[in-house]
Amino acid sequence: MKNTYWALILGGSSGLGLATAKKLAKHGYHILILHRDRRTDMEVIEMAFNEIRSYGNEVIGMNVDALNAGKRAEILTDIHEKLPEGHQIKVLIHSVAKGTLKPMYSENGPTLTDTDFRITFDAMALSLYDWTKALVEAKLFAEDTRVISFTSEGNTKALPNYSAVSVAKVALEALTRSMALEFAPIGIKANCIQAGITMTKSLSMIPGYEKIKENALKRNPNNRLTNPEDVANAVYLLTTDEAKWITGTVIKVDGGESLI
Repeated sequence: MKNTYWALILGGSSGLGLATAKKLAKHGYHILILHRDRRTDMEVIEMAFNEIRSYGNEVIGMNVDALNAGKRAEILTDIHEKLPEGHQIKVLIHSVAKGTLKPMYSENGPTLTDTDFRITFDAMALSLYDWTKALVEAKLFAEDTRVISFTSEGNTKALPNYSAVSVAKVALEALTRSMALEFAPIGIKANCIQAGITMTKSLSMIPGYEKIKENALKRNPNNRLTNPEDVANAVYLLTTDEAKWITGTVIKVDGGESLI
């Protein structure tokens, strides 16, 4: 692979996004990460970015609100200015975890509103299309580009407090299929990875996550949870030349957890 290719990761300061950044950097990609974090977290995040730089690649971190449509043009201009001449984005990773975790029904607590659904849908689904379209129009993609996002078993199974995210994940998969079809003429391949239960910051925010974790361990024939690195390995495989005929599908990376 030419060393003029970049991976743009939406939400790459922790979890699956960060693990993917490290994996792709080890295989020659320069890394551009858009993330939204507090200043108090930046020291730890910069340490992670410096680790990626130690592989010999360029790493650009932009602490911006990538979900703000009004700021997208400004961010794209900044990306144009930061990328060296002749360099292109070959991989777009969507690892945005911004959703509302409330029940549909509760006797005395708050419940989901239509606004909660819209915010979750916009962040965890529609933003994939918005960014893909914007990068196409900005002519920042390489001729053979891979677009990869992360879904979950909530796409088919109901979990308490997860319905807004579940709706977004189903939409994410539908968008991926349509993008694979309609962007095919310009060389874009789009796929979703369905990871097993993975111990990330996002998981720990789900009410009752310990029970979810325990249940996943019982179901998994390999007797462990999925690691972020397991998912990152699969992402890398989807970026290879050998995977260019894989598009518009959902690939399970869960060690067999969903078999039971």
